[in-house]
Amino acid sequence: MGKRSYVATAVICAVLMGGISTPVMAGETPAPEGARVYFITPSEGETVKGDVHVRFGLSGVGVAPAGVEKAGTGHHHLLIDTDLPEGEALDSPIPSDAQHRHFGGGQTEAVVALPPGEHHLQLLLGDHNHIPHNPPIHSERITITVE
Repeated sequence: MGKRSYVATAVICAVLMGGISTPVMAGETPAPEGARVYFITPSEGETVKGDVHVRFGLSGVGVAPAGVEKAGTGHHHLLIDTDLPEGEALDSPIPSDAQHRHFGGGQTEAVVALPPGEHHLQLLLGDHNHIPHNPPIHSERITITVE
């Protein structure tokens, strides 16, 4: 057996015996201890006329734009009339659609147009790849009415 065969055999044995660690999978960005996200505006039960001015609050965690990998940071996602992801979906990027608004530029407020009626809003912080932290950092779900 040649030198390459011995090296390949050693690597295969090390992998099979657990001697080489596997890379951290997506969705495992640790959440800083005590980190929380919340709504500054609007507030639970508020009635809003026209567009909704949403201001995001943070505590114990910083803001960094999408694509910038920096410990202890994330960026906002606004969930509109939908539930938080669960199970395996927590290991995947947060969808980008009408119910999942991304603020990957590091924005901490936005003006959102919603049709008249009752709406449920929730904030979910994503890491540099739009994947929720472990454990997820999310706000309470609030209900507002748009007139």
